[in-house]
Amino acid sequence: MPIDAAKAVAAEPRSTEIAWDHKDVQLYHLGLGAGAPATDPAELRYTLESRLHVLPSFATVAGGGMGIVDGLSAPGVDVDLMSVLHGAQSITLHRPLPTGGRAVSTSRVAAVHDKGKAAVLVLRSETADADGPLWTSDARIFVRGEGGWGGDRGPSDRLPLPDRVPDRTVERPVREEQALLYRLSGDWNPLHADPEFAALAGFDRPILHGLCTYGMTLKAVVDTLLDGDVTRVRAYRARFAGIVFPGETLRIRMWTVEGGTQVTVAAAERDDAPVLADTFVEHA
Repeated sequence: MPIDAAKAVAAEPRSTEIAWDHKDVQLYHLGLGAGAPATDPAELRYTLESRLHVLPSFATVAGGGMGIVDGLSAPGVDVDLMSVLHGAQSITLHRPLPTGGRAVSTSRVAAVHDKGKAAVLVLRSETADADGPLWTSDARIFVRGEGGWGGDRGPSDRLPLPDRVPDRTVERPVREEQALLYRLSGDWNPLHADPEFAALAGFDRPILHGLCTYGMTLKAVVDTLLDGDVTRVRAYRARFAGIVFPGETLRIRMWTVEGGTQVTVAAAERDDAPVLADTFVEHA
């Protein structure tokens, strides 16, 4: 088996210095569709440096978002990247993110789970600056064809939906050029830009980054339920359940529950095809 679970988990963490400034934050927000209408005071909090706050999902791209790359090159991990799928993402905030700074991101393989037909790598990045911890990020990476060695299956991340209609439903359009803009925050995978590459992967056109949908969803929750106050977010997790094509519309359903907001996301034009599932925003 190309994945040596014991070796991967026992490997020394890798630390990398990262830095960002207000331009990186603004570019990320624009890549999520912020800034429409351009003069809306609520949108200027995402786009204008004098009023800028930082959506917590920026943690997934700060410094180029190298935690996943580091994890896939860890000792004990030797996989075909064509068999790799980003299955889920979570972030835990230790304090509000600054609009600029320098920090150290320490990455490791926190766990390897055996799902039978696939292995799941839990790639953890812990980031801190001179003032202390900023965030902890977990990416769950499915590696097709690498399960079945009899290892621990790991915990279930399924989250049953409340038995009632959503408290709020909003729709967010994905611009035709949005993937081209979002990739400037660090994910250069040609699957999101090159039609020929997308065709080789089995898609009739490039698809949107899953982490772009992830960020768009958090922004929708913050703007709809939290009065635009990003500092109220404590943690955020989601499972990637399907794809989105640029030009489609995200239908985002929200249920207010104890401790936060439960969310589902679907592609409106494709009969509500699931996009994000088992999604929860913990907030004050």
